[in-house]
Amino acid sequence: MNGDILFLAHRLPFPPDRGDKIRSHHVLKALAAIAPVHVGCLAETPEDFDYEAELAAIAASHCMPRRTKPVSLAGMEALVRREPVSLSAFRSPELGRWVEHTLATRHIAAIYVFSGQMGQFVPAGYKGRLVVDLVDVDSAKFEAYALERSGPRGWIDAREARLLRQVEAGLASRAAATLLVSEAEAELLRSRVGREHVIVPLANGIDCVAYDPGIVTPHPELAADGPHFVFTGQMDYAPNVDAVQRFAQNILPHIRKVDPAACFHIVGRAPTADVLRLGEGSGVRVWGAVPDVRPFLAGATMVVAPLTIARGVQNKVLEAMAMARCVIASREAATGIDARHGRDWVVAESDKAFVTTALHLLARPAEREDIARAARAFVLGTLGWQATTADLPALLGYTKAKRDAA
Repeated sequence: MNGDILFLAHRLPFPPDRGDKIRSHHVLKALAAIAPVHVGCLAETPEDFDYEAELAAIAASHCMPRRTKPVSLAGMEALVRREPVSLSAFRSPELGRWVEHTLATRHIAAIYVFSGQMGQFVPAGYKGRLVVDLVDVDSAKFEAYALERSGPRGWIDAREARLLRQVEAGLASRAAATLLVSEAEAELLRSRVGREHVIVPLANGIDCVAYDPGIVTPHPELAADGPHFVFTGQMDYAPNVDAVQRFAQNILPHIRKVDPAACFHIVGRAPTADVLRLGEGSGVRVWGAVPDVRPFLAGATMVVAPLTIARGVQNKVLEAMAMARCVIASREAATGIDARHGRDWVVAESDKAFVTTALHLLARPAEREDIARAARAFVLGTLGWQATTADLPALLGYTKAKRDAA
């Protein structure tokens, strides 16, 4: 196949410092190695424009308007248009005009849609190859929210789930291939939209060079006496908020009864008021945004991922494993990672299991270090980005010869 690629993402793929941006960043790099790539994405903060030069360096052309629509306005538009709030929130007339112009003036052989919200920018009459990377089945996530919440919020989440399910089905029917982050997510989508569509996994990878414990110095405050439990993630994301509340309120107090020095470190940007309040409790430190999470991982006695709602593969878990940390994960956070329980990590099914596992491993540092070494070996052997994106040329319709020439 000859021609360029149009890449549409709901967020700027720079810097690769949160789950979705890590994936979009490495996918973009892989696409740029196949053919010239034109990038349409949305900026969310003024700081995003500090990275526009990095985007321009990899893209043949790009458009990055600022997303400024308030959630309240997006909600009202969604009600009027009978569509998911997610679509209304990411609609941009400026980006839409740029897509139309790019398709009219460039030979775009393939479009790669990153995240379902961006499918709205693909014209109905587009005749080239369309690949849609949903990453996760978002409709299932909102279904889970709706079951946990009552009143107006529960109704909003149930509505979003129902309408997103329709969007996902429509995109799967249009796409030459629909990608999900794991086989489990792919099978979930097949069960919801039909098995006649091409729905395949594209696993997340990890930058094992950057996430190398040999090149990172532990944060000074975690190098002191511990033990130190660490959670990393975007801290205005509801599943992450629920996870740190669970650990701080239901798990840590029982650990501190045995080891009063135990400390829980919550590391990640935009902590909500509920998360900040956790920092008022004994043994909890809320760090907020940090320049680099790796020193916190390097200093962790253990990394915990006690999520109760989790879609796809958790980058936070892969990063901790690559940094040779002993990870205790919930069953939900373990989804899509084929590591072995008890060898590469430990999966805990309940609050009691988290407490029991943590105390067991605190008392057995040699066993903990064995798990940490096995974790890095597992990631090194199976989850490099070059390996996980190797099938993209074929999925987009480009031959191996074209890729090698590029």
